[in-house]
Amino acid sequence: MKTFYSPAHLEHAPPEEFEGGRLNPAVEVPRRVEDVKAEIARRNLGPILAPDEFGMAPVARVHDAGLVRFLGEASELWRKRYGEDAPPALPSAWPARGLRNRFDGDVEARLGTYAFDTATPILKGTWGATLSAVNCSLSAAHAIKSGERSAFALARPPGHHASADVFGGYCYLNNVAIAAQRFADRGLKPAILDVDYHHGNGTQSIFYGRGDVLFVSIHGDPVFAYPHFLGFADERGEGAGEDANLNLPLAMYSGWDVYAQALATALARIRAFGPDVLLVSLGLDTYEEDPISRFKLKPDDYLRMGEEIAALKLPTLFQFEGGYNLDALPTITANVLEGFAAR
Repeated sequence: MKTFYSPAHLEHAPPEEFEGGRLNPAVEVPRRVEDVKAEIARRNLGPILAPDEFGMAPVARVHDAGLVRFLGEASELWRKRYGEDAPPALPSAWPARGLRNRFDGDVEARLGTYAFDTATPILKGTWGATLSAVNCSLSAAHAIKSGERSAFALARPPGHHASADVFGGYCYLNNVAIAAQRFADRGLKPAILDVDYHHGNGTQSIFYGRGDVLFVSIHGDPVFAYPHFLGFADERGEGAGEDANLNLPLAMYSGWDVYAQALATALARIRAFGPDVLLVSLGLDTYEEDPISRFKLKPDDYLRMGEEIAALKLPTLFQFEGGYNLDALPTITANVLEGFAAR
């Protein structure tokens, strides 16, 4: 399996985040990718390659031009306002009900308009890292379109919480959606399986009114789990996208016995859709000792996950998403890939 990786992600290194009412050490950090990369090399799972450059046209197929423009200039605008030593850019207010969006306001107004949380800071290196993640995804898509059975986009920042015109949840641009659109633009029928503990609200939103891309997600019930406002079972798509969206929210502390049943349901729906290619938003925060999540999967369960996904016999793009137990993350990520390759 070819893995696509860029060191540009190292320039996006948030020191801390505001979460749960207090300032905490950041969990979406460069070590996540670096340690997984080392484990892939140690297990000889395949070559680790630099991505190609694809320009901005594939991004524009998915994302609002205003959001893209803002993300590209936000750090510079923030530093001009607060100085080179300013902390990372974060919103201080949002246009909630009764207030107006300000897409062309100053940097703070635009932060509140385009961001939906305080856990997704913009640093000097954030935009470069974000574009490198997109290029990893598109390079993996190109490898599959060229005949590879599978490919892995080992990239950060992740993407599945970013919608067409909103960023948040550690995500700025939606890597897996951009790759899925790339397949669709080339005449293929994509299905997306999101196995992250947190619902891929951004991916769902992007394809919610479309029937040509299937989105299936297994995640912590938003009754208690981030992102709280999407991911419920009654969200099935709308218009042309009706029944092309399947959410499988699970109870807190679900283990493999429950998860395996949901995975079987998800894979059956994907088979019925009849896709040409599968994209997996590979979040590994379902692990039993993840610091911010509440499922109970064990290391060997990820081997089983990879095997079950491989049973679909579809060309498969794995897109790195969440997973925050830094000690276990390399093992459980490689277990999925190894389980897939062994089937």
